[in-house]
Amino acid sequence: MLGLGCFAGDVHSGGRLVRCVLQQSFPASVQTHIQKMWLSSQPLTRGRHHTLKKSSGLYGSLSQHIPGKHHPPPPLRTQRCFLSQGPNRSTETAKIKLRTRLVVTLLFGGGLLGTWWYVYSEKQRKLQRQRVEQLKQVALGQGNFSLLDHTGRPRTKRDFLGSWVLLYFGFTHCPDICPDELDKMSAVVAALDRDPALPPVQPVFVTVDPERDDVAALAKYVKDFHPRLIGLTGTAEEVKHAGRDYRVYASPGPKDDDGDYIVDHTILIYLINPDGLFLDYYNRMKNEEQITESVRNHMKVYVRERAMFQPN
Repeated sequence: MLGLGCFAGDVHSGGRLVRCVLQQSFPASVQTHIQKMWLSSQPLTRGRHHTLKKSSGLYGSLSQHIPGKHHPPPPLRTQRCFLSQGPNRSTETAKIKLRTRLVVTLLFGGGLLGTWWYVYSEKQRKLQRQRVEQLKQVALGQGNFSLLDHTGRPRTKRDFLGSWVLLYFGFTHCPDICPDELDKMSAVVAALDRDPALPPVQPVFVTVDPERDDVAALAKYVKDFHPRLIGLTGTAEEVKHAGRDYRVYASPGPKDDDGDYIVDHTILIYLINPDGLFLDYYNRMKNEEQITESVRNHMKVYVRERAMFQPN
């Protein structure tokens, strides 16, 4: 029969030992052979061979088989096994490797992110340059008009460079459409003025009816709208030239018995950036909130692109 018993032993060098006791019931000759095989197969542990010790007490002693002699009770074989040895070095090594991998990953990822941002910035600068060139090729508002404002002061397009401009073409005798559009434009300017983070917008009204809309008529008319509204007029040729730059259509209708007439014209509000370039337009279907949000977005994009376009 084969019997196995285990009990806890001493603790040495931070490690815990387990003593395993194996009782075997087989002839002494076989026992001796097994002992030799076991001793020859044991590795070095902490500078010493595991040794076969004689045991005493409950199980008696262990001795070589001698023919003709009385054999002791079944032998006791003891093996000590280290379950652990001091600090777990393998765990420490794994932690160091993990930290090294994290550092390498962060450095590599940071390099990739920096490269991507540089390429992205360069691409955006290139797109900005292309966009500016495309706006110039549109040939909308590229001319340099020369008109008089409602105070009689000469004005050219250069006077508005550096400012955001909302521009509308109409005439003072317009019964409803022009007042409605100018009211809407004035409301947009007022809404943008309430945002301290945004630059002021300059509203401008250019007449398409210079025959009736002289300086005095404009001075009276602009008082009904935003206080910053500037009215512009001039000779028939000067007004026509200014409208042509923005592809504005204007055609006076037939006169009635009182000499009154209606001017058929383009009904659009133009957005001009501080560089004097046309950015967007808004027809009658756009309400105050939509135009305000659109202008705000254009301003944010303009500031962001200008920051990216500036040399480092």
